[in-house]
Amino acid sequence: MELLLSRFTWLMLGLVVLSMPRAQAARQYIEIVGSSTVYPFATVVAERFGRATVFRTPKIEATGSGGGIKLFCAGLGLAYPDIVNASRRIKPAEMVQCQRHGVTEVIEVLIGYDGIILGQDLSASPMRLSRKELYLALAAQVPHPQRAGELIANPNQTWADINPALPAYEIAVLGPPPTSGTRDAFVDLVMAAGCREFPWLAQLEQTNKHRFEQTCHRMREDGAFIDAGENDNLIVQKLKANPKALGIFGYSFLEQNSDQIKGAMIDGYPPAFAAIANGSYPVSRPLYFYVKTAHIGVVPGLREYLAEFTSDKAWGEEGYLAQKGMIPLPKESRTKVTDQIAALNALPSER
Repeated sequence: MELLLSRFTWLMLGLVVLSMPRAQAARQYIEIVGSSTVYPFATVVAERFGRATVFRTPKIEATGSGGGIKLFCAGLGLAYPDIVNASRRIKPAEMVQCQRHGVTEVIEVLIGYDGIILGQDLSASPMRLSRKELYLALAAQVPHPQRAGELIANPNQTWADINPALPAYEIAVLGPPPTSGTRDAFVDLVMAAGCREFPWLAQLEQTNKHRFEQTCHRMREDGAFIDAGENDNLIVQKLKANPKALGIFGYSFLEQNSDQIKGAMIDGYPPAFAAIANGSYPVSRPLYFYVKTAHIGVVPGLREYLAEFTSDKAWGEEGYLAQKGMIPLPKESRTKVTDQIAALNALPSER
């Protein structure tokens, strides 16, 4: 019944579209927004798709995961994006917003994995950091060194303040804004993990999750962490200007720009394709895109674009996306995802 209702909703929207100005009603291309990390993967698929099929090359905009999901969830019809790329899973609250605007059927497509890396200029001395040290460098508040259970404003100004074995460089880490999935992943996989190294904070996660997140997820705002926006290339330029600084990137960006940056070691592991694939590198994450079921069969080429992205030549172990730095899913996982797309299996409404 819900499926029939959705189809009826789309039919009514189609009638509205027909009454729109000709330019808007005649959109003959797929519109994609979202993650700057997924952007290069989606772009190469789109370019190949445009060359090899009768359909136009999709239009892709890097808005960040959060910003893209907001646009995606704003409604159905040609005025809204068909697909959103995301370097994290869509949040329950975001699904609620989708549903409030009539976007009730959304297919989740897990496409592969990526690592979070701390990039350095090639001229910089190699850094070896732990997630605990990164938490102590970047958190707004840190545990009092003598009194357990007490927090203080972060006093650390140099890496040597945290660990005398580290260089006495001023702490300067450039990273993405709060709307970025890369920022979300860094907070979850680095900041929270480093925070749990303190037993009383690990216990706090069990007893007061909200306070744990306020303590462990909040980045300092005194200049040690620098919000550099969604433009990774701008961060590279700033690393060249200050080789003692670090930048937060997806592994795929390192893979494509190894002539300009290198990756610091984290918890004893270098950021490398094999280490991310086998799980030994500690800071890795899944990558997704989401598609509106109601737009399939209406927007020209949408089903065919999904088929191209999930073909072995694209996302397979030897596919062209792996050559761009994306870590492929195991074969059985890829089969499961393609089956979900073929069946138009949408996420449950309670997610």
